[in-house]
Amino acid sequence: MFFFIALAAAGVLLGAAAHTTLPQFLLAGAVIGAWLLAFGVREGAGWLRHR
Repeated sequence: MFFFIALAAAGVLLGAAAHTTLPQFLLAGAVIGAWLLAFGVREGAGWLRHR
């Protein structure tokens, strides 16, 4: 079941990316990457503080 959900999600994301220009796609990827990095740093700092 997980494989089917992952495959469907990848299809939706790739389909959405195909309808955007390359600069928009790269900008969106950079924004998502920055958000994930900030989230990871925040979670890591919280884990160290409560250790």
